[in-house]
Amino acid sequence: MLRTRLNEALKQAMLAKNQRAVSTVRLILAALKDRDIAARSRGVTDGIDEAEILSMLQTMIKQRGESIKLYEQGGRLELAEQEREEITIIEGFLPKQMSDEEVAAAVKTVVDEIGATCIKDMGKVMAELKARYAGQMDFAKVSGTVKQQLSAC
Repeated sequence: MLRTRLNEALKQAMLAKNQRAVSTVRLILAALKDRDIAARSRGVTDGIDEAEILSMLQTMIKQRGESIKLYEQGGRLELAEQEREEITIIEGFLPKQMSDEEVAAAVKTVVDEIGATCIKDMGKVMAELKARYAGQMDFAKVSGTVKQQLSAC
């Protein structure tokens, strides 16, 4: 479904002559193709699944965020603005991000369901959250919420 949306977005951007959208969607599709090729060595012949695509998109957003900081430090504001535009386009393919309250509730639910009690269970909790909520939350921030709900053992 997401692959279809990406291909349709490319066509629409080309018809609208929106160069920034065309180049950004092409970058996404190229990264997707690279991931598909890499997945073949793991025996995945149909390409990566939706969760991995969403994770890839989030990684692309983080990379652009880091680039923005560097461009601003270097006084290259026009390049920082291009990166912001790309982030906006990429975010259009992600599902709605969960609020802090929704994240806390989801973490509590997963912790309760798998019976996690110690910080040693954090990996299990994070894996389950990534499986259920890929693309809907920032897992770097979520790790702090998980740590708060688990006690040190």
